[in-house]
Amino acid sequence: MAEKLFPKGYQPIHQVSEKEDVRNQLLTTILSDHSKEKEAKLDTDIFDVMSRRRSTRKFESKAIEEWKIEKILAAADTAPTAGNFQGFEIFHVKDTKMKEKLVGAANKQPYVNAPLVLIYCKNPSRVKLNFSKKMLTKFAIQDATLAAAYSQLAATALGLSSIWIGMIDEEKVAKIIGTKLVPSSILCIGYPTKQKLPKSRRNLSELIHVLEPKKIAKITKKKV
Repeated sequence: MAEKLFPKGYQPIHQVSEKEDVRNQLLTTILSDHSKEKEAKLDTDIFDVMSRRRSTRKFESKAIEEWKIEKILAAADTAPTAGNFQGFEIFHVKDTKMKEKLVGAANKQPYVNAPLVLIYCKNPSRVKLNFSKKMLTKFAIQDATLAAAYSQLAATALGLSSIWIGMIDEEKVAKIIGTKLVPSSILCIGYPTKQKLPKSRRNLSELIHVLEPKKIAKITKKKV
């Protein structure tokens, strides 16, 4: 049963009893265990996490703890997807030589060779909805994108930093990791060499467009 539940070479740190709903049970166990987060004195308030997230291109060589990697992957698994069909796959790249090749497939961006490299691929064949192939592919792109975004926030909450890589040669990346799926993005995660200050953002008045209900003019009849 374990072989069906977990990929080859991966065994979760947390142990769960083998029940019918073991997948959800495992997710709940991983995400609800805050013991190590408290020990590390991490602030996991979602709004603070959002305000702290920064794109980082320089990482320490320090290895990332397995329990943190589990949390990041579990967070991706909770992302909303079209019809809950989860039209994406994640490739966790551990091979050093493979990471070096990925640098060349990502416009020679050196920071792709990070302590933790996750590749999010589209898998529209999982989306069992009655729509056109084009629409199913669109759903899969959205699914993979949301999963990567959830992983980024989880990484930030765990005291890590990340950089989202979208400039990639999809065919090269797919060939390197040995898949027929189309890569959507690469997420590089690690301990930042220094904490970054927030960058300036546009005013909310420029970002948000409020559409008020139109007021219907009252028509009054003329007295005859």
